[in-house]
Amino acid sequence: MTNPLFDLTGQTALVTGASRGLGQIFARALANSGADLILTSRNRDDLTSFVAEIEAMGRKATPLALDVRDQGSIERMAAEAEAACGQIHILVNNAGCNVRKPALDVTWDDWNLILDTNLRGSFFVAQQMARRMVPHGYGRIVNVGSVTSVFGYAGLAPYGASRGGIRQLTMSLADDWGKHGITVNCLAPGWFHTKQNTVLYQNEQWVEYLKDRIPVKRPGEPRDLEGAVVFLASESSRYITGQTLLVDGGISTGAMRATV
Repeated sequence: MTNPLFDLTGQTALVTGASRGLGQIFARALANSGADLILTSRNRDDLTSFVAEIEAMGRKATPLALDVRDQGSIERMAAEAEAACGQIHILVNNAGCNVRKPALDVTWDDWNLILDTNLRGSFFVAQQMARRMVPHGYGRIVNVGSVTSVFGYAGLAPYGASRGGIRQLTMSLADDWGKHGITVNCLAPGWFHTKQNTVLYQNEQWVEYLKDRIPVKRPGEPRDLEGAVVFLASESSRYITGQTLLVDGGISTGAMRATV
């Protein structure tokens, strides 16, 4: 790295939900900027090939099992991460899920699955990492939200509630932990093609509709998130905390034409 503001050499970053999708995008970006990684997934074996990929980049990669819906699992993971790697400088709180249904069809169990994973899990992972960051007087916590943190979409009621909660949680934790040298920010992607929403992207008519509503006229690509996560994880964002950074091609502007 030629710019020390974005250099993560010598730092360790923990990325949750790293067996696929956005978690791997974030992890690769941090590794490319010099960070060693702790990667988590509910099934540790699901991380095997990705660990090999990161190690081939010349970085250390430690795979750990984590179920963010289980308090004991969170506590065990945090202890194992500290024992294996010592100081953890960065947390990317990425693990999440969704159940896409009309609001009238959402069940009690659907709601609990989404909120327990996306919101409760994110809080308690952040809490465990912050307890280990406080003694060092330094930390970067990046909570992964969504454009649904600030914008409503039919069919995503519990998901949007969980991501809106992430935005509020980010502000509260930033205020709580800023005095300890820990910044807490929310990275909110817009519409990216992931395993969760593959069914939508198989519909060409829907994709055209989506592109029409995005001011830059295309869905997000992995490279669009790389700079943002490194920025929030590095020294370059040292005076930024409690903020939500939308990486959405502008769809959160409302993206509704007022002219023909």
